[in-house]
Amino acid sequence: MTSFPASSLDQLLRQASDRIGRHEAEPLLLHALGRERAWLFMHGREPATAETAERFADLVARRAAGEPVAYLTGSRGFWTLDLQVTPDTLIPRPETELLVELALARIAPGQPVRVADLGTGSGAIALAIASERPQARVLATDISAAALALARRNAVANDIGNVEFDSGSWLAPLAGRRFDVIVSNPPYIAEQDPHLQQGDLRFEPAAALSSGADGLDAIREIAAGAPRHLNAQGWLLLEHGWEQGQAIRALLAQSGFVEVSTAQDLEQRDRVSLGRWPG
Repeated sequence: MTSFPASSLDQLLRQASDRIGRHEAEPLLLHALGRERAWLFMHGREPATAETAERFADLVARRAAGEPVAYLTGSRGFWTLDLQVTPDTLIPRPETELLVELALARIAPGQPVRVADLGTGSGAIALAIASERPQARVLATDISAAALALARRNAVANDIGNVEFDSGSWLAPLAGRRFDVIVSNPPYIAEQDPHLQQGDLRFEPAAALSSGADGLDAIREIAAGAPRHLNAQGWLLLEHGWEQGQAIRALLAQSGFVEVSTAQDLEQRDRVSLGRWPG
């Protein structure tokens, strides 16, 4: 571990920024301090205690070795929510907010619709939708007991009560029930993709990242089975990789979905494919 010489908080931040960049050093320092950003702005010239400097140096060293900032701080902002994050789940990413936007566009405010989020992880998608549509009943599912426990904690922490949780693989928890909207950010990276051994992905749960030789095994299962759990005129929305839009549109069409399309993220890359079930 590289330690920092005794200095002010601002100097600590500058030294760490030279190593990992300010956009990552600052949240780590705030976490070490247990303070908000506004406090640091007002008190940055104050001397850092030895305990703070040591704790911060450890966090910086771990980040420099590759550990994701979200796992080091235990939290990540998503939509309007502050979510707890652990290595049991994927780290919520800004591009996934597109999936939330598209789902909300298909859920009229004030309507008692039913929504399912498959493979909820930290609960990010389910909780974002539930927070914007309090009349909706949202079911969040995951095969991981640890992920479901985390999602439940995030629901409580964000005071969101219109979400229920159930355990199981993909469509299994939906047995005997139908929904107006089904959403999912399933694993979609090919098992041998070299990106799995790079960056933050090295630390995230493999089962939540990759699915089969071409990355589409989970999506095939969801696309084929979702019609049994959708009401007439219901929607299925799937996040996926930027090169998979055409393949997923074909899977949705083969399953009988209509109005099939793909939406692009802010980088103009295919990100979410969707279709309506005619019933």
